[in-house]
Amino acid sequence: MSAIEVTGLVKHYGDVAAVDGIDLHVGSGEVFALLGPNGAGKSTAVEILEGHRTRSAGQVAVLGFDPEAGGRPFRERIGIVLQETALERELTVTEILDVYRRSYPKRRDAAELIDLIGLSEKASARIKTLSGGQKRRLELALGLVGDPDLLFLDEPTTGFDPSARRQAWTVIDNLRSLGKTILLTTHYMDEAQRLSDRVAVIRRGRIVAEGPPDALGGRAEGESIVRFRIDDGETTYPLPVAAVPDQGGLVVSTSDATMTLHTLTGWALDHGVELVGLTVERRSLEDVYLDLVGEEGDDE
Repeated sequence: MSAIEVTGLVKHYGDVAAVDGIDLHVGSGEVFALLGPNGAGKSTAVEILEGHRTRSAGQVAVLGFDPEAGGRPFRERIGIVLQETALERELTVTEILDVYRRSYPKRRDAAELIDLIGLSEKASARIKTLSGGQKRRLELALGLVGDPDLLFLDEPTTGFDPSARRQAWTVIDNLRSLGKTILLTTHYMDEAQRLSDRVAVIRRGRIVAEGPPDALGGRAEGESIVRFRIDDGETTYPLPVAAVPDQGGLVVSTSDATMTLHTLTGWALDHGVELVGLTVERRSLEDVYLDLVGEEGDDE
């Protein structure tokens, strides 16, 4: 079952095509990340899906609704978490959730939401006393007060320290376990890798790649890189694999990492050689992303 179906989506601003013929499918219960440099059309596309912007052409169905004409029945089934939200600083965490809940016929219990986002110890705290990470988690709870089927998350961890980012990821994982569909935008490739079932990269208004993070851009079939170092003078035996010097060590490019490791480690054991700092790497999602967007990524 599809939560989002988009065919031939176009948005013009004068002679400029901010979105230039996008096709997109997001399954129900899926976490989907839309990636792209600033100005690529990412925000425009998401705002059309949210019903906040009209389209120039194409077909769009979100939870079975045309967002432009869905009205209140559509808006009651989606949640939106923007990059920044103005919160009433003097209210407590519980109070602001109760205020927002009154706008929805179907609503989640405030205490349940507070527990879900990990702020139980702050339930009676005024918003002005919360840290930046705690406020962001509260904003996530506000996006969930109407128990939406689909949640839009816009750069959910921008400005977070590593600990706060991990906490936010845990909250999003909790939402996944509840069966929510999530459309996520982020500039953090590790975040997209960690959270998403599938990702799409948009460049100049067009989708240039789409698929699971581990397979995007041929990552699943691409070569692996084996890195290691042999201390000077430790061995004069020739290596059993073709390696090239790199950053003070040696690098082997291979399409069969398991066999290469077997050959290397067997050789090292036979000759009493220590393979210092032995690692195996694949091209990262960030590597693939930068290849796809080119120099446009410099504007981020």
